Amino acid sequence: MDVVVTSRRCQLTDVFREHVAEKLESVERLKDRIIRAEVMVVCSDTNKQPDQAVRVEITLIGKGPVVRAEAVADDKMAAFEKALDRIKTQLRKAADRRKVHRGLRGSTLAKPIEVAAPVDTELDTPEVRQVAGLEIHGDGPLVVREKNFSGTPLTLAQALDEMELVGHDFFLYVDADSHHPSVVYRRKAYDYGVIHLEVEKHAVG
Repeated sequence: MDVVVTSRRCQLTDVFREHVAEKLESVERLKDRIIRAEVMVVCSDTNKQPDQAVRVEITLIGKGPVVRAEAVADDKMAAFEKALDRIKTQLRKAADRRKVHRGLRGSTLAKPIEVAAPVDTELDTPEVRQVAGLEIHGDGPLVVREKNFSGTPLTLAQALDEMELVGHDFFLYVDADSHHPSVVYRRKAYDYGVIHLEVEKHAVG
């Protein structure tokens, strides 16, 4: 496994880099086929929020889904240890989920929710504004962050694995069987829910 350690707005010592490489060896025992581990250390103004002076992001890249975790602390070592603990927890949860729900047999997924198409209503036309290519009606919420991801259709089991590995409570994907936009989300313990969106085709003309 290649370990790449980089930083922004701060200097890293050889001792810190060696410590990071040594600690990341323990991750290989939790997940096979890790090709590359990237560790980014970002330092900020310590006067405003001392307990968030350093943010460490750890990304594991291999033949499976990308695994990512981050943490903040008042120094580099503490932030790295917190991020490392989080990524280990994510890997253990993913492994436990596969043991309990192997092949999704006996799983307790919530019944898929059918999302109806929006219905037009006759209301007063609110003010329409263009913000970053998005139409904002009236005092609607302002989009402050936008992300685009590329990916391939996934099975439900694969989507659950990816959700665990990125450490989120939900995961958006395209279902490999139905090709519908879908979302899996965490409920309680090892229970998960799934929502499939059926896009209605309207006749033109």
